[in-house]
Amino acid sequence: MYRLSINFLYSKKNTLGNFGNEKSFLSFAPDMELKTRIKQKAQDLFRRYGIKSVTMDEIAAQVGMSKKTIYHCFSDKNELVDEVVDDMLAENKNFCISSRKQAANAIDEVFLGMESLQEMLGNMNPSILYDIERGHPQTFKKFLEYKYNFLSDLMRKNIVQGKEEGLYREEVNAEFVSKVRLEMIMLAFNEEIFPKSKYPLVYIQHELMEYFLYAIVTPKGYKMISKYLKSKSDQNALEK
Repeated sequence: MYRLSINFLYSKKNTLGNFGNEKSFLSFAPDMELKTRIKQKAQDLFRRYGIKSVTMDEIAAQVGMSKKTIYHCFSDKNELVDEVVDDMLAENKNFCISSRKQAANAIDEVFLGMESLQEMLGNMNPSILYDIERGHPQTFKKFLEYKYNFLSDLMRKNIVQGKEEGLYREEVNAEFVSKVRLEMIMLAFNEEIFPKSKYPLVYIQHELMEYFLYAIVTPKGYKMISKYLKSKSDQNALEK
């Protein structure tokens, strides 16, 4: 009878699958939390100082753990950078999708997207893209796919919508102009043209965005931009 009870308990434990095993998914949960902490701190450091200048030792010190622990979660810096960039692209994609859903029109979408970008770019070092391109080619390949697929399509749709709404000029070539806008965004990260000591990244992006919109809008669109900028200026004045 005793032997039967033991066998029954053993069989019952096995029916629980991995959750009945000490090496189940649950046993790895702390590692996932640890990886998230490391990635969040690494992203913060990469944004502020660029990727190349931040070492694994510095990340470990900032998180408050040994470098050995970090290498338990990530095989090397390449893997860490890759996962951090994945998170950043996902965050940007969510911002873009949210702006498109909330926007009342094409111009509103651009300004909502700019507001989201200001949060992301506020403390970002422009060298981050250059560091990825030179030091992490596989990660940079992911970025290019995101740029030329998701972002390019998003901008093309915005221009088509703006033309339909009478906010952008009818003769604007959506395919061509969306590529121009995309490269204008990338231009802001070029420190040879816009040194970070002189031009904050948020300022560059905002100025380029305005120049772009004014180049393609109709009189109706021009009035909408002017109204939005005045509203924003009044709001900033009240906050001061």
